[in-house]
Amino acid sequence: MKLSALLDGHDHHVLHGDPDVSVTGGMTFDAGQVTSGSLYVAVPGHEEGGPGGIGRALERGAVAVLAEDGPLPAESGAGQVCVVRVADARAAASLVASRYYGEPGRAMDVVAITGTNGKTSVSYMIESALRLAEGAKVGVIGTSGSRIGTERIPMPRSVLSTPESPDLQYLLGHMRDRGTSSVVLEATSMGLLQRRLDHVPVSVGVFTNLTQDHLDDHGTMEHYKNAKLRLFAGLCDRAVVNADDPVSAEISALMPGAVTTYGLDAPADYRASDLVVDAGGTRFTLHHDGRKYPAAIPVPGRFSVSNALATLAACHLLGHELSALVEALDRMPPTPGRLERFTTAQGVCVIVDYAHSPDSLEKVLGTIRGFATDSVITVFGCGGDRDTTKRALMGEIAGRHSDLCVLTSDNPRGEDPEIILDQIVPGLTSTGTPFHRVADRREAISRALSVARRGDIVLVAGKGSEPHQIVGEQLIPFDDMTVVREIDAL
Repeated sequence: MKLSALLDGHDHHVLHGDPDVSVTGGMTFDAGQVTSGSLYVAVPGHEEGGPGGIGRALERGAVAVLAEDGPLPAESGAGQVCVVRVADARAAASLVASRYYGEPGRAMDVVAITGTNGKTSVSYMIESALRLAEGAKVGVIGTSGSRIGTERIPMPRSVLSTPESPDLQYLLGHMRDRGTSSVVLEATSMGLLQRRLDHVPVSVGVFTNLTQDHLDDHGTMEHYKNAKLRLFAGLCDRAVVNADDPVSAEISALMPGAVTTYGLDAPADYRASDLVVDAGGTRFTLHHDGRKYPAAIPVPGRFSVSNALATLAACHLLGHELSALVEALDRMPPTPGRLERFTTAQGVCVIVDYAHSPDSLEKVLGTIRGFATDSVITVFGCGGDRDTTKRALMGEIAGRHSDLCVLTSDNPRGEDPEIILDQIVPGLTSTGTPFHRVADRREAISRALSVARRGDIVLVAGKGSEPHQIVGEQLIPFDDMTVVREIDAL
């Protein structure tokens, strides 16, 4: 497709070269992923590219460059190809990628989920509900990668829950071409702020909640909230929002007449009552449009019921039959890394969960305490190069709900793991709960399992189904549940 056609109607300036050049190799922000015929987007500050990657991109066969204002490296050789200036490379890339792949989102129902917690769980629930209720072919894009049903879509390794716009549009195109009827994706705050979802026609935007997290990226809770609200400021047709969270009122003001609510406490269009929680799941009564439906999910906890309500509301809003959706929820498989359970040979219940924020850790441990009959041992840490203000708070939460804690590494990135643990300790010591410090995560899990006794519960929190530890700039293979099973087999 000609570059001029991809940019048609978008404000741009051709610095030099032929704007009618044909882009045949896709587009990328990563100079190392350029192939012959590609459009290279020189996003300032991008770790794998930016203006400094132009020379490498041209060596690999880029036929055009999209860049923002500012000098290009003299040695880049950019004069050899068409170079186009735009005010915002990410904004332009979202449009160009959508056009390049034929605006794939228009061929499917797209559900985008945003919020601090629950994005992955709701995405898995929606996929399961539509598949089990109707045999639908559903695509999922998020923290655990991209798939259609159980079929994984191979992509370069990434830590992004919401892929960059070229990758996101490629995935949507792949799903469209495979006959997918619906796609559910996680819309992170940074994904929204960096305009990765621009030009994705979202049928339903779902808001789960807003609690402290990602202040390293946004600085304040107000900025964090505003990034989430971008989804409801013109990016989605209709919204499903958690009436129990005060942000829901702001979304209703942004989208008058287009908001459907769900909740456990506040009045809502989809509401749950009579919750009964045990280790095997949660039973409840669904209230909607004057009718009651007995319902159950194989996941324990109030927050899991909230996620189920979001799922039912979103799917029903898309036109799917409610009673069939309710029945399907009870049969859905567990979500990997979300209250995922395993019983060791010694009779210890191990639960792996993604809880890595104060609110999510509080909810998971509160749920576990509700059905625990013996000791609760919590293995956890805090991510490096991330919000430091939550570390002591998470220590206090873990100590308050646990009989023993084992502090360990959780994606230390560029920080010294021991310094991260130092910042968790004050909150933990304030509770008086005993703890061990074991920076090596495998050793920490092993320590917890070695002291646990039959009937105890060991929570391994923070990483869920993530398949790696991020140490420095390396992605080192590491899966919590796999490690638990390996240790148990010794």
